[in-house]
Amino acid sequence: MSCNWGTELWDQFDNLEKHTSWGIDFLERYTKFVKERADIELSYAKQIRNLSKKYHPKRSREDESRYTWCLAFAATLHQLSELAVQREELAENLNTHIVSELTRYTQELKSERKSHFHDGRRAQQHIESSWKQLESSKRRFERDCKEAERAQHTSDRMDLDNKTEGEKRCSLKARQTAQQKQQAAEESRKDYVTSLNQFNQDQHQHYRTLVPVIYQRIQDMEERRIERVAEAMRSSAEAERKVLPVVSRCLDAMMDAAESIQPRMDTRQVVEVYKSGFDPPGDVEFEDYSATMRRSISESSYLDDRTEGRRHSRKLWPFIRKNKLLTLLSSPRQPPPPPPTSPSPGGVSDSPQSPPPASREPITQRLNDLMTSGSRTRKQCLRSLKRGGSSPADCSHLPPEQRRKKLQNRISNINQEIQREREQRDALLKMREVYERSPQMGDADSLEPRLEEVKQSLQRLEEELRRHQVWLSDTDSRLSDLSGRRQSGGCGLNSQATTPGSSSLKQMDSRSPASRESPDGSYTEDHSAELTFKSRSSEFDDDFDDEEPLPSIGTCKSLYPFQGQNEGTLSMVEGELLSVVEEDKGDGWTRVRRNLEEEGYVPTSYIKVFLDGSAKGAMTYI
Repeated sequence: MSCNWGTELWDQFDNLEKHTSWGIDFLERYTKFVKERADIELSYAKQIRNLSKKYHPKRSREDESRYTWCLAFAATLHQLSELAVQREELAENLNTHIVSELTRYTQELKSERKSHFHDGRRAQQHIESSWKQLESSKRRFERDCKEAERAQHTSDRMDLDNKTEGEKRCSLKARQTAQQKQQAAEESRKDYVTSLNQFNQDQHQHYRTLVPVIYQRIQDMEERRIERVAEAMRSSAEAERKVLPVVSRCLDAMMDAAESIQPRMDTRQVVEVYKSGFDPPGDVEFEDYSATMRRSISESSYLDDRTEGRRHSRKLWPFIRKNKLLTLLSSPRQPPPPPPTSPSPGGVSDSPQSPPPASREPITQRLNDLMTSGSRTRKQCLRSLKRGGSSPADCSHLPPEQRRKKLQNRISNINQEIQREREQRDALLKMREVYERSPQMGDADSLEPRLEEVKQSLQRLEEELRRHQVWLSDTDSRLSDLSGRRQSGGCGLNSQATTPGSSSLKQMDSRSPASRESPDGSYTEDHSAELTFKSRSSEFDDDFDDEEPLPSIGTCKSLYPFQGQNEGTLSMVEGELLSVVEEDKGDGWTRVRRNLEEEGYVPTSYIKVFLDGSAKGAMTYI
């Protein structure tokens, strides 16, 4: 159905003006709506991005890359960031392609509307002026006609009363006046007819030509405005539809991440991470405290203090006995003294029992770590203080299973470094060949320092690889022994062989093997460590003071005299036989006992160690 505002709404100029003004107001309101929606999309994207960043791990943790549920959550956070990116793109499209265009078009539309209605008002003013002129000529014609009629009536009356000469002259004058009025009326009639014809012509042109053209332009303008609103709505929907495939892919990726979670695999991974490889502890034997025991003053004081401490509630680590903490700091923390330069039987200086002293951390550094770290780190710092250094390079402080995994990981990393060094070496060799064939490209001798550096690095890595492979082989053999004892159904009883000063070992032979802690709270993987007490790592974490006397694992003979001046050391004379309580952990000190009364540390290079039959081969030197 066709419609034309010029013919249908020829008399609705004011209403059209109001309607078009309301249409422009609607366009501005819709533009504001789109802009606010774009701002909401930007705010939503920012909040989603901040949420993803908040819950994303600050740094990569090995635990979070090990379990499927952690990986799934990380993938979900990544896809959430992608969703934020799509929302930002949507907001940018709304602002660029809709808001900016509509703002510019609104200004153009206001100018066009103003021009059209200005033309309409001018046409309206013209027709109104023509109408006023017609009305003026009409009123003048009416007035002249009435005056001419009155003059004629006066002239006729005077003609009837014409008797005297004076009356005759008055009648003549009245007749002349009537004729003048009739001529004026005729001229007014002609003006009125002319004005009427002009008005009719102007009115026909106004309502048949000018108004239809002007109103048709206004109608076209309104249709373009409505079409632009429809186009903006389509563009808005299309901009959002454009990001829907990417959003759908993100949601599909989130679904895939959720489906990839495998509870059984995660529980098996927990076993792989925390499995120690030790046998469960056996039954606890009855300990007869009725027998009298000889103790030295320091040992009796220590046991009495420990018994007294058990009567009270456990104390936090900063409030342990002052002398105990001072013992940790003052017992032999410095490297052991070198053996005398005089020759001695057995070639002490070349003996594997004389390792180079391990590097030490400053006491102040350890105390700072001790006071500022968390509870678990404080325990490690205390253990490090007691042992006097960091963990051994062979990972012997770890349980067997964890030690095997740690060594395998190190071997894998070393192999990767070796591969990179070999690739770099091959590249340097090819470059040297090119330089030798074409000296103008470079000096082949300039590559020699770098080749030598890569060669030394390869030798160092290969030596480190061999050392780790030996440690891994030793760990695998020990795990095989433990597995064989489990499968045989026995508790892994150790050898009954003893040495002088190791009578307590005979009392514990019937117990099941359990792990024994070294002074730094680490595990000892020697076979002799399975003879006695179960692992006391949990007790160490609860109370640093809870320690049990360790059994003897062998004997040793002093090769040189030693004066133990620091607290925690033990003096000895040349040729003295002592019981070995704990072997050297790589720091150059061995823990020994004299006649079940005195116990302390002596330099490993000052003694010759004889382990029990069950402990032979367990001593490791770094």
